[in-house]
Amino acid sequence: MSNIEQTLSIIKPDAVERNLENEIKTIFKNNGFKILKEKKLKLEKTDAEQFYKVHETKPFYSDLCGYLSSGPIIVMILEKENAIKLNRDLMGATDPAKADDGTIRKLFGKSIDKNSVHGSDSPENAKIEIDFFFNN
Repeated sequence: MSNIEQTLSIIKPDAVERNLENEIKTIFKNNGFKILKEKKLKLEKTDAEQFYKVHETKPFYSDLCGYLSSGPIIVMILEKENAIKLNRDLMGATDPAKADDGTIRKLFGKSIDKNSVHGSDSPENAKIEIDFFFNN
């Protein structure tokens, strides 16, 4: 029984600014992910606030929104069996210093804030996040 899922992936401003998008996309493809759709865009801070609304009570919320809207990002819909969990494993820990070797954040992340990539954390959030960028 296969469990093909879709998940949202964002290549964040720090990685786009360093021209890492092709390297990161290659890592996804080499790990069996299909990139179904992608687009490059620049979020307004109000859009970032809407996107990260789930975190609005947390102390890092304002910085997170400011950062995500600080430069161009690339949003992608990735598809694969168990895509949500496997993408999170491939991204690595939020803090690049604690991420496992070979993960995207270990390879490219600069800090806990500038950690190069975002991925949906649940099937419910994947749907909400994909709709946010691709169905509005």
